[in-house]
Amino acid sequence: MTTQMILALAITIFMIILIMMDKLPFGAPPLLACLLLVIFGITDIKGAFAGFSNATIVMLAEFMALIAALQKTSFISAFKRIMFNMADKGGLKAYLLIILVVMLACSLFGTGSTAYYVLTIGLLSTLPYSKKLPPSKVIMTAGFAANHPLIPFNTALQYGIVIAVLGSAGVASQVPVFKFAIVNLFLSFGFLLNCVLQYKLLPDHPIAEATAEARAQGETVSTLPKWKEQLTYAVFIIAVLGMILQSFIGDAGYAIPGLSVAVLLVIGVMNFNEIRDAICAPIILMSAGVIGIADALGSTGLTNLVGSTVAGMLGNDINPFVMIFVFCILTSVLATMTGSTIGTVYVFAPMAIATCVSLGLDPTAAACAIVISGWCGHFLPIDGMPAMVMGVGKYNILEFWKFTIPQYFIRLLALTTGALIVFPA
Repeated sequence: MTTQMILALAITIFMIILIMMDKLPFGAPPLLACLLLVIFGITDIKGAFAGFSNATIVMLAEFMALIAALQKTSFISAFKRIMFNMADKGGLKAYLLIILVVMLACSLFGTGSTAYYVLTIGLLSTLPYSKKLPPSKVIMTAGFAANHPLIPFNTALQYGIVIAVLGSAGVASQVPVFKFAIVNLFLSFGFLLNCVLQYKLLPDHPIAEATAEARAQGETVSTLPKWKEQLTYAVFIIAVLGMILQSFIGDAGYAIPGLSVAVLLVIGVMNFNEIRDAICAPIILMSAGVIGIADALGSTGLTNLVGSTVAGMLGNDINPFVMIFVFCILTSVLATMTGSTIGTVYVFAPMAIATCVSLGLDPTAAACAIVISGWCGHFLPIDGMPAMVMGVGKYNILEFWKFTIPQYFIRLLALTTGALIVFPA
């Protein structure tokens, strides 16, 4: 390892320790780590704080403002009342129903939709405390459920990458879309299994600043004029469509939510102070700060070094399940730490495919599992979704890891199993 690799890794570990200690305000440790990267010459100021101009972070901030506007509508008030009633009933049935509703809606948005998980976590963050179903049990599970479609038909991005990595490795393998969706379904079932197993183990504490106030908000009818409320719905839908179509229209997809916020400012649904508070939330600082850390880890060459080392250690005589599972762990861990999911997948998927070919195995299962695993980290709060779950849910790092580490391994075991069942090696 080079000196830069060691320094970048040490700074990352230092940042994680600060987050664990919970002594600094949420979002501060990544900013401190970014400054250390500059001090030690690992990157420059522009690179360290590149997260604040990152398109995804800009879009995340815009949607935070849009969600704040949606809180004022009658639709969201009705949604809150339904959720509050379910929480009041409590029990495993209500707990699972909330998770399944989120997973079902995720089927429409697709895996990894930032707009969807921000909306989901933002809406559930106002749940008042109920002993029968504490909101701290809901945010952790429903937040991650926004990344697990119950009917995984909207997986075009991952499917396209699978075809691409197989093709780049010179493997002519047929991958039916339906079968690929079934592999994703195994992953979702693994997630559900973890939610059931951990139901009684999840923390019990309120998350809204004032539980009574949160309940009152859920029982309040919107005071917006009808035309303003309808326009709020319209600009939100346009913002979501902009994100969905981003792959076709380019950066305009990230700008459309910002223009939607501008419309809400002009018509008086939100004032400037409300918008400023929403887009400068601590979760934005956390999410933007970790991007500089992730970029530094990737630019030092740490990803390639770890990948080639592990591939060499596996050798040419290994069980297919073990091989795929190890590559899934490697891909998901480094995708989380570097922040470059697709880039990491393109590094490790070809390695696994080549290993399968050398062993005389069908590499389709490996390609599918490893590509999907790129979106399965989430055990470190250094990515948008896990950072938001931890921050909004007011979990300490031990509470967070108690759920996410078992979730991580259970999902990858389910994913590897599903891939080998659907595409036998």
